[in-house]
Amino acid sequence: MLKSEHQYSVYILSNKKNGTLYIGMSNNLERRIFEHKSKMIEGFTKQYDLNKLVYFETHKYVNDAILREKRLKTWKRQWKINLIEEENTNWKDLAFDWYN
Repeated sequence: MLKSEHQYSVYILSNKKNGTLYIGMSNNLERRIFEHKSKMIEGFTKQYDLNKLVYFETHKYVNDAILREKRLKTWKRQWKINLIEEENTNWKDLAFDWYN
């Protein structure tokens, strides 16, 4: 039997351009973003209405994703903004058409 491929995502949510940031990690990004958008998760993201996926990256190994998430959380705010704007200058919701 072949081992199935896993994919782990590190992601950043915001409520608007240059708004509040949240960094998370998931083994199912589409489901996790749906949970955030649907306000199914109590806590920080629900309280601050963080429902725009402004950045994500994928990793093959869970330990790599966990390490990356922890490192990003220690970054200065401006470094996080620069990371987002390298690929997403206008802070577009990268998941805007995932659930239509």
